[in-house]
This record gives sequence, C-alpha cells and structure tokens, in this order.
Amino acid sequence: MKKRSSAITEGFERTPHRALLMGTGVPRSQMKQPFIGIASSFTDLIPGHIGMRDLERQIEKGVHTGGGHAFMFGIPGVCDGIAMGHRGMHYSLPTRELIADMIESIAEAHRLDGLVLLTNCDKITPGMLMAAARLDIPAIVVTAGPMLAGRGAQGRQYSFVTDTFEAMGQYKAGNMTEAQLCTCEENACPSAGSCQGLFTANTMAILTETLGMSLVGCGTALAVSSLKRRIAFTSGERIVALVNDHITPRSILTRAAFENAVRVDLALGGSSNTVLHLLSIAREAGVELPLEIFDELSRTTPQLASMNPGGIHFMEDLDAAGGVPGVLHELGDKILDNPTLTGLSVREIAAAIKHVDHDVIHPRSNPVRAEGGIAILHGNIAPDGAVVKQSGVSEKMMTFEGTARCFDSEEAAMAALMDGTVVAGDVVVIRYEGPKGGPGMREMLAPTATLMGLGLGDSVALITDGRFSGGTRGPCIGHISPEAAVGGPIALIADGDRIKLDIPQRSLELLVDATVLAERRVVWQAPEPKIRNGWLARYAQVVTSANTGAICQATDPQK
Repeated sequence: MKKRSSAITEGFERTPHRALLMGTGVPRSQMKQPFIGIASSFTDLIPGHIGMRDLERQIEKGVHTGGGHAFMFGIPGVCDGIAMGHRGMHYSLPTRELIADMIESIAEAHRLDGLVLLTNCDKITPGMLMAAARLDIPAIVVTAGPMLAGRGAQGRQYSFVTDTFEAMGQYKAGNMTEAQLCTCEENACPSAGSCQGLFTANTMAILTETLGMSLVGCGTALAVSSLKRRIAFTSGERIVALVNDHITPRSILTRAAFENAVRVDLALGGSSNTVLHLLSIAREAGVELPLEIFDELSRTTPQLASMNPGGIHFMEDLDAAGGVPGVLHELGDKILDNPTLTGLSVREIAAAIKHVDHDVIHPRSNPVRAEGGIAILHGNIAPDGAVVKQSGVSEKMMTFEGTARCFDSEEAAMAALMDGTVVAGDVVVIRYEGPKGGPGMREMLAPTATLMGLGLGDSVALITDGRFSGGTRGPCIGHISPEAAVGGPIALIADGDRIKLDIPQRSLELLVDATVLAERRVVWQAPEPKIRNGWLARYAQVVTSANTGAICQATDPQK
C-alpha cells in the first residue's frame, strides 16, 4: 500500500508541495518516511495540559527513532472546572465536535500517514478518539495523566472537585472558615495533571486504554512520572510500526472493545459523561452501541473500586494497585478478548499482571457494590432514558419521593440553593440545559456540589436534561431525554408536583395524571434560544439528543 503522504511527496507534479515541506525544514531524505502528525492540546490554561511540552518532545523523539517524521499541530482545550458555572460551560461539550473536525481537517489536508493524539481532559480525549475512528488511519492516544493528590496538615489529602466545589456549600452553611476555604484553594491542585479522582478526564483515559487505543499503563500513569515520559516515547515509536503494518483504529474499536470499556467504567464507578462519549465514538467507528447496553451490563458487573469522589481512593492509588490491567484481571471472563494496538490482546494484558492490590481493586467475590456504577432510568419524565451515577448515591437515596422545584436555568437553581429556597424533601428540576436548550448541555457540578456542601445530599434529589461532572455525587439524574427545549416531558413539570425516583427499579416518574400533562402540553411553548449568534447557535440546530450521544449530524437524514 502506498503511504497517504505520497500524495504530497512523490512525482514532479508535487514539486510545489515538496518545496513547502522543505520550507518547514523537512530534509529531502525524510520525504519517504511516514509523516506522523502529533495533535497536541497543550495550553497554559489547564493544569492537565501544562506538562505536555515535555511529552511532545518524548513523542517526537519516539517517532524519529521509529523511522517516521513528526509534525506538531495544536488542538484547543477547555478546562471544565474553570468554565463551570458561567457562560463558558456552554462551550465545553460542543468543543468535542470541533476537536474531531479539526483533526480530520489537518490529517486530510496534509495527507498524514498516522497520528499521535496527546490529550488529557474531559471533551478533548473523546473528540480525538472520534477523529481517529472517523479517519481510520493509524493512530495512538497518549493521555497526559492525573495530578498528585493534594496534601495538607495531619496527612489530609485534597481532591480538586470535592474540596473546592463542595467547600462553597460548606462555607455558605457556616461549616468552614475563610481560612479553611483558602487552604482548599492552595492545596487542591498541587501539580500538573488531570483532577485526581475518577472524574471524566481520568475515566476517559482509563477507557482509552481499555479500548486498546493507548499503551498499557497510560490510562493511570501520573502526569509527573518518568513512566509517563517513557510511555510517550514508546507511543511515538509504536505509531510508525502501526503505519507500516496498516493497523487502523477500526480494527481495534470493535463492539467487544466498547463492551469492555463499559464494563471497566461500571466496575470503577466512573463518570456518567462516558455514556455520551462512548456512544459518539462508537458511531464514528461504525459500531452499534445502544444506550441500554450500559444498564444491561451494569446488572452483571460488580463495582470493584471505591474511587473519589464517591469513594476513598485516588488515581495514584489505582495506578499502584494494578491500573487498567488489574481491573481487567479481576473482571476475568466478563471481559471479551479483542486486539489492541500494543500487539497484545486484552486477555493477554489481563493475564500478564502478577499482583493486584485488593484493598483498592476488589475481587469479584468481595465487590464494593453488587452492580456497576451507572444505571439507565426510564419513565414518563424520561421516555428515551436518563443517566445516574449510582455509585455516588447513598443507599438511603436509592429510592426517593419528593416535591418538584423547577428552574429553567442552572443560575436560577444556584440562586435558590444559596438563599435557602430548596429544602429537604425537594426534587430540584433544572431544564432547558440540554444539548439544544443549553445549548451545549452544561455540567451541573456547582448545584450538585452545593447540595452536598449544604448537607442536603441525603434529602434532596436533582434531575436535569443537562449533565453532571465526573465529580458529582448524590441522587443526581441527568441526560433526561427528550430534553425540555424540544418539548420533552421534563418541560411540563410544575412546582409542587410529586416525583418518584427508584434506582433499583430503573424508574423516574412524575406522579401527575396523563390528562393533566396533556393539558399542559397544549399551552406549552418552545422557549426563545438562549444564544442567537456565534457557532453555538449553529450547533444547537444540528445536535442530537443525549440518548444518542449529543452528536452533530446533517439536518438532511440522508446525508
């Protein structure tokens, strides 16, 4: 097979192309080597990405050692923590589509033979995987790794999400002094890397390794470790071999690979955002992956780890305990065999591990919980489904009935939380925050963390057509589909209605007669768009429902 790059390097007709390549410093002797693009999301704006300059160098060294020629190009990144709670969060999920489109554009325009995708945070990793699956040219992912846990007095460990966002509620409730709040700020992010617990960034890093798209150990190796540098170098070497052997992502990203990723997500109690991302990556790979698969597998996948934010362990603990191979090993025959880009199969990787720390990764005979971390709910509020991270819900709140308190934006809900309007026994309903209505399906970490900080985590539930941070814990149900902006039933809920949540029965019901709801539907009117200009206005026109992954597709269904 001819290299893709031969379209810009071979023949007298490509004299202008070679001249431009030489203008970038490419020697004539390198024109026959595989051209490898290094898509880097380095930025000074995100702790998880500030260490990437070093990893870029290691990848580049690996590419040239392997016999390729490396070209660096930049990809944008948004920090969900910094974007949280204001207009910026509208942009977070939509950037996933931008990232996939940008990588596609650069790889196609410059006829790159292979890609190393250097990533770390929430929407960047799935966006890069979507591009890899769409292009189906050799690609390998390097996730930059988690940060160290913060350290305080008396051995106190700090986690960014639980020790800053929840601290706001504790401070508001008078349970934390200003000095203690400042201590949280100063200790919560002690190094480069993604947030320390099993939030979306780290969950996606783990699932990337599980899918077989990064090297063994990459998903949990710490950002500041020499191991991460060695993984980056070896990834650079490996991509050249993948190009030479014509191994492409779709040969790795099979239905079995996605089922394994769902199993590992469930076993660790990972972020609910992975539902959106795995569905979207599978679509790009041409793999049918229905929303219901998460619930089907959750019934037969025990939760094997107690990971922050819902539990006690940090990413550094999971890495030392055996990492992804350790989880695969303990899941045993529940894992389907599948090739990976390492050259080893999934079961070979699981079999090779010699020791697993069962204090962190429990054996199946002694699970943390009998079921996996995510559950899919249905009912008259969510006919097309809703998602709950049940690993973060206390046993007391697995069933709950309460009184609806409705808000048409996150800001309105936050104001009510802060002024004491929301009380025990309420169900907070936040709507018009879905993919179209937001637009962008904002994360609701500030309201959910405030609930916990105010001590309402065991007496108030929250439902939304938006989504939650991987740091969310408590009875918080998101991704309600259809969303309010398209007339979904969540739009018809009124203050004072009774809502019943039953996670074991996978049910979310509005206890209002169908005739009353029909009357409300007659008078319901679609709201005016919240954002009317810029690319988010265009995004709102083409984005699909959460139950299909909140993907963008042509308005003509034939396209």
